Amino acid sequence: MNFQDYFKNKKVTLMRIGLLGRGVGDAAFLAEMGAEVLVVDDASQEVMQPSVDALQEYDNIKFKFGPYDTDDFTSCDFVLVGAGTPMDLPALAAAKKAGVVLKQSAALFAELSGVPIIGVTGTRGKSTTTHMIHHVLSQATDGQVLLGGNVRGLSNLQLLKEVKEDSLAVMELDSWQLQGFGWAKISPQVAVFTNFMEDHLNYYQAGGRSREEAMDLYFGDKANIFRYQEESGVLVTIPAVFERAKKLAGLTLGQEVVLVDDSVIPEDTLLAMPGQHNRLNAALACEALRATGLEDEEIFAGLASFPGVEGRLEYLGEIEGVKIYNDNNATTPQATVMGLQAVGNIDTKNVILIAGGAYKEVDPQVLVDEIPKYCKQVILLAGTGTDMLKDRIETEVVGSVEEAVKAGLASGQPGDILLFSPGFASFGMFKNEYERNDEFVSIIRSLE
Repeated sequence: MNFQDYFKNKKVTLMRIGLLGRGVGDAAFLAEMGAEVLVVDDASQEVMQPSVDALQEYDNIKFKFGPYDTDDFTSCDFVLVGAGTPMDLPALAAAKKAGVVLKQSAALFAELSGVPIIGVTGTRGKSTTTHMIHHVLSQATDGQVLLGGNVRGLSNLQLLKEVKEDSLAVMELDSWQLQGFGWAKISPQVAVFTNFMEDHLNYYQAGGRSREEAMDLYFGDKANIFRYQEESGVLVTIPAVFERAKKLAGLTLGQEVVLVDDSVIPEDTLLAMPGQHNRLNAALACEALRATGLEDEEIFAGLASFPGVEGRLEYLGEIEGVKIYNDNNATTPQATVMGLQAVGNIDTKNVILIAGGAYKEVDPQVLVDEIPKYCKQVILLAGTGTDMLKDRIETEVVGSVEEAVKAGLASGQPGDILLFSPGFASFGMFKNEYERNDEFVSIIRSLE
């Protein structure tokens, strides 16, 4: 497709541009293709100025900050909706009533590129599984393998420039990006759904919804990864997700369904990433790769050389005999539990855990129960989630990542594990989870 023909002279309202580079890249692409772009964000211009500065060369991009103006959503050709936009936002309701199409950049990439897509979602494990699949395909095939979706700093619309005739895309898709697939009524040809747990309830419970209603909405968004698959499609998932999927109203599962457990991966298979949950991630990746036609020899060779993913039980080395793991992207208590089980030792209680952050309406009791089994010390970063945890375990609360690291290492002995696995969201102390990640890594590097 000639993308310039598609976008030229279209009026596009782009909302929630953010500061991570994705929205900036989308806006730049639209402007380069000749669209008239209006960027709207309910944050202040002072906060969003870095994104404004990054786009100052484009005369066909305008900006409006503060409360949304309904007219901006009803007088355009389509609205490009940013992640985390409230479902019941009046401006979006007005757009729908006026017949204005809502789009999301990952789904728009899927629509316009026309390339086969392996999509991966799930509450936990989606990043690792996505990168595993991408790594193996990149090693085993001669064609171009694109990586997209929920990838740090990556604009999915900019990715359209890289599409070739033999391209295949592997996309990590969060629940917000899958809202866009639902609006477009499309699903990836191969869909991987790793698991389903409580998360983002602060978003889905907005408007007074019950926890059960919120979980249904959350699963409904996730389900768009397979909801519109054709009979030639493949859904790779675990039995618990499949059972929940069968209960979705009006859904017929006519595609091939492959149910997975970690027995798919032979016990003697070497993986760089620790933990039983990563063996399950590898099993899911394996079945998705088989669906593309790869042979087991190619798949297992690729999995054995997969180095891991930043911020997901990422091994950063040792400091005076203490092994350091960066599990920054563990943003729920259950995810931190998985990290403890992966690197900890119940017999020696050798983990120094740095956790804490902002509450996401996910009960931390599961973490409270597991901490005494693995941890010799717990240090918490300040936040609303920490406030719910600090009186239920023995801990100390500190005001910065640097304080936490120094306190943890001060009590460490050779053979101990320093695990940075927050279990909560980053907002409050940090702009986003990436800033939190970078700060931890920078401090460790400075001490090595």
